[in-house]
Amino acid sequence: MRNRLRVLRAERRWSQAELGERVGVSRQAINAVETGKHDPSLTLAFALADAFGLKIEDVFDPRGEDG
Repeated sequence: MRNRLRVLRAERRWSQAELGERVGVSRQAINAVETGKHDPSLTLAFALADAFGLKIEDVFDPRGEDG
């Protein structure tokens, strides 16, 4: 599943650690999701989208296509 986390973080100048703090997970967890090594739980996906003020489909593409 592709995602826009790296781009969205860069736009806000947030580190992986800062995003992790905002959603209640570790920097390592953010890195794993961001790099596609781990798909987030539905709860985490909602939390990540909410942190950016976006809908899940604006952050994640389950078809694996760039958006």
